[in-house]
Amino acid sequence: RPGRWWRESRYDMVHYGHSNQLRQARAMGDYLIVGVHTDEEISKHKGPPVFTQEERYKMVQAIKWVDEVVPAAPYVTTLETLDKYSCDFCVHGNDITLTVDGRDTYEEVKQAGRYRECRRTQGVSTTDLVGRMLLVTKAHHSGHEISSEYREYADSFGKCPGGRNPWTGVSQFLQTSQKIIQFASGKEPQPGETVIYVAGAFDLFHIGHVDFLEKVHGLAEKPYVIAGLHFDQEVNHYKGKNYPIMNLHERTLSVLACRYVSEVVIGAPYAVTAELLDHFKEPKRRGIFCQIDSGSDLTTDLIVQRIIKNRLEYEARNQKKEAKELAFLEARRRQEVPRERESDWDF
Repeated sequence: RPGRWWRESRYDMVHYGHSNQLRQARAMGDYLIVGVHTDEEISKHKGPPVFTQEERYKMVQAIKWVDEVVPAAPYVTTLETLDKYSCDFCVHGNDITLTVDGRDTYEEVKQAGRYRECRRTQGVSTTDLVGRMLLVTKAHHSGHEISSEYREYADSFGKCPGGRNPWTGVSQFLQTSQKIIQFASGKEPQPGETVIYVAGAFDLFHIGHVDFLEKVHGLAEKPYVIAGLHFDQEVNHYKGKNYPIMNLHERTLSVLACRYVSEVVIGAPYAVTAELLDHFKEPKRRGIFCQIDSGSDLTTDLIVQRIIKNRLEYEARNQKKEAKELAFLEARRRQEVPRERESDWDF
């Protein structure tokens, strides 16, 4: 268990899958440094990002398992980068990341034996989330089965003809108690801590939410922030269309990953009642409501508008990405076949 680990990525449209990888990476060592690519680098190798680099830097810093963020990290991880930040190893998910010319971005550190892998989170991908925004359906809400129409659309979104990439597509997220335990702090309010309750949809957990929760966290010297998440049906009632884009279980993990949140109420009532306040040992006095200006104008609606505005570019990006990955997998398969044939002659 070496001390310092390196993890880098573009971290565009950060979701609980990214957070889970960072949780796993942090568990491998004592200090996790996360490098985040610039808009220019992402556009060169992947296509246009949804969020700006400044938004992405702050989103990653808000994840509680991250000790340090390195802005403008190189797209290809080298031994020089690891040594520069005194990192023993780098870690990545068990999928592949390729440069614009189809090379493995971790080739050098793999050959040096300073590469480790963590498991990719099933049931979520950026491609799937974009598909939900573009296909106005409620199939992703809690209690709904994934329809054949939604699965066919999401599986084909931005894919090249004949694509069978094992790391893209749609699969249904299944919440378990173990996932919640892994993300939760497990700590109750302690004497001297100020309990602060906030509530909302917290859909597509983004920089606007982070700015708000950071300010809430700063209201007290020793804050204990509880975030109440509304049921999918409640969110859809006041937001309409196919909101929320992420269902209650997914939103729960996204909020639990935030360093400014101590606890989450899963399925909180829309109206904040005296019973709810008493349950969390809030002061008996009333007049405790406080309105906080996050200072950010980013909303879930604006994110969806960004996606719709650049729909063709994102589809082209996904097609290009999958074509490179399929070509890489085919080349690797061809390399493995001769080895298998040679082994037939071993006695």
